[in-house]
Amino acid sequence: MEHPVKQFLQWWECALKDSPLKQKSAVCVSTIDDGGFPATRFVDLKSVSNDGIVFCTYLDSAKGKEISACNKVALTAWWDHIGYQVRVTGLAAPLPDEDADKYWKTRTTGAQITTHVCEQSQPLTNPNDLINKVAAIKRVNSINPSIRPINWGGYSVAAHRIEFLTFKEDRLHLRELFILNDGVWEKSFLQP
Repeated sequence: MEHPVKQFLQWWECALKDSPLKQKSAVCVSTIDDGGFPATRFVDLKSVSNDGIVFCTYLDSAKGKEISACNKVALTAWWDHIGYQVRVTGLAAPLPDEDADKYWKTRTTGAQITTHVCEQSQPLTNPNDLINKVAAIKRVNSINPSIRPINWGGYSVAAHRIEFLTFKEDRLHLRELFILNDGVWEKSFLQP
């Protein structure tokens, strides 16, 4: 039996090779806001395994608050240059601290400093305020950027539905649907 997590990982690896994209691992994550509407944005895909599909963010951001209120999420990857789309729905759970620390260490020093300075999703009067804060931190070394802030971490999405679309010019796309049922992935096909 085919395994959708293995297929996702193979497609992602294929998408990374010779990718024309600047943000090669960007995926769209959708949550439900406090008004019951979908809220969608792009995040950096960190890993794909049987343990979950991982992305990182500020835990107190809009998406973090939305996941705390309702952990049902959707992820979508669209790799136009190879004609593949992957759609996932599942339940998001916070990463353990040791995993968040591991991903934090993969960030550039500049990204670490920016994360320390910003309060993601909060109102901002003047964008220059953040630029000045970052410059001040760099000038006086007032923080150790290698130390992960407590409000930054990640989520692992335990998928219960994964759909693969192979794009066809004639629009007869191949759509393979996997649904997890009592621990077993069941495969079917959908019309384009």
